[in-house]
Amino acid sequence: MSTLKLWVPRDSAALALGADAVADALQAECARRGVALELVRNGSRGLLWLEPLVEWAGPQGRMAFGPMEVAEVPSLVDALLHDRPHPLALGLTDAMPYLAQQERLTFARVGLTDPLSTEDYLAHGGLQGLRRALALSAAEVVQEVLHSGLRGRGGAAFPAGIKWRTVATAEAAQKYVVCNADEGDSGTFSDRMVMEGDPFMLIEGLCIAALAVGATQGVIYTRSEYPHAVATLRQAIARTQEQGWLGEDVLGSGRSFHLEVRVGAGSYVCGEETAMLESIEGRRGVVRAKPPLPALQGLFGQPTLIHNVISLASVPLILARGADFYRAYGVGRSLGTLPFQLAGNVRHGGLVEKAFGLTLRQLVFDFGGGTRSGRPVKAIQVGGPLGAYVPESQWDVPLDYEAYAALGATVGHGGVVVHDDSADLAGLARHAMAFCALESCGKCTPCRIGSTRGVEVIDRLVAARDTQVQQQQEVLLRELCDTMQQASLCAMGSMTPYPVLSALNHYPDDFGLRSAASATTAA
Repeated sequence: MSTLKLWVPRDSAALALGADAVADALQAECARRGVALELVRNGSRGLLWLEPLVEWAGPQGRMAFGPMEVAEVPSLVDALLHDRPHPLALGLTDAMPYLAQQERLTFARVGLTDPLSTEDYLAHGGLQGLRRALALSAAEVVQEVLHSGLRGRGGAAFPAGIKWRTVATAEAAQKYVVCNADEGDSGTFSDRMVMEGDPFMLIEGLCIAALAVGATQGVIYTRSEYPHAVATLRQAIARTQEQGWLGEDVLGSGRSFHLEVRVGAGSYVCGEETAMLESIEGRRGVVRAKPPLPALQGLFGQPTLIHNVISLASVPLILARGADFYRAYGVGRSLGTLPFQLAGNVRHGGLVEKAFGLTLRQLVFDFGGGTRSGRPVKAIQVGGPLGAYVPESQWDVPLDYEAYAALGATVGHGGVVVHDDSADLAGLARHAMAFCALESCGKCTPCRIGSTRGVEVIDRLVAARDTQVQQQQEVLLRELCDTMQQASLCAMGSMTPYPVLSALNHYPDDFGLRSAASATTAA
């Protein structure tokens, strides 16, 4: 064997588990043996419990080994050189059930390529969508996105094509495209994985969107907590400019698009689109009243198309393969795929991209393998820290936007956090209110004051021993949640009641309430 070709992830999760040390050890071991090594630092495949996941270019394809430790490196190199078995061998990577059972559309390249190699990107289908978009009229591109059924993957699930059409038909001398990459929800990491593992795809999606709506300037707004993503994005933008994919003359089309990265200062509420715009403009992140909509008066008062990372990253495939190809996945009005992120007390945490329509039970048990603690699952929070806690009676409901809305829940960004039977749902409900009080921008009273009062009411409810006092506090808590839902200026306040009410409705015992009494009150 003249050369060993190995892949070691550069994803943040892998780095946190020692990927850099493993890469250094592989280089040192191969140098010591006089073996030529081709080392590719790829994105993560999303099997996070196996990180660092080392892959080898074997005669039958890429073979996986993991979780790899520095101490195992000499035996791995020895096994590869002499065709011997290794205890960390996992077989062909693509044949691993966790990956083989997915529908990887958006994440088709993530983990396969060097994220900063333009040659790798082109070799794996990159720029096909942009080239087709340049061959169509702007209206035809907008129609393609509209027909695909793509909906915003940031949580609101608004049809993307309608947003595009609104911005495209607005008259203005300057328009903007903004990528909301302020991924602040607990248990979510798909945006980060795209930015670190396939940044050219995001850039291509932004470029297609800009050309379709008539924008010449774009911004990716991300978090200071994502230093590796920021560095990767900036390098990727520089390389696309060198290649002529961005700039004054996009792919020789005579059309211009310029892109930059802006980094937030850690405010959760800046994930809300108008607070994000305030932050980009150099002001404190405070939610704006709507109307006017950002599509008409957004960044610097100009028409602005705003999407999150996964929404924009879905666009190149839609243009490359066609809207009909994309809408063939999913159910009802929830078309395409969503990268679900498994976190919390789960045995096999990671990223699972599947078409809408699978169930939470399939996701958590078939892919996630149940709890890491080995205890029974008690509650599963879906949709981030302001998502509802879903009880076992609802784990077989298909994961799609309308079905979950009917439950009083939300699919959101696809974050799934698992809790075993030791979890205290009253404590988690209190945490949701306290989180809202801490992160509220303070502009509207229902969110700013309601969340503070919510913490106090939950404390009184849990501490009460008198049935009448319990009932009074429960009614008060429900009325407070209703006010927050109906009157808050943005989703920060209007969604905080989701975890609180779901905990109260499905886990009344954790609040010291009788199930029957609580059910009567809920009805």
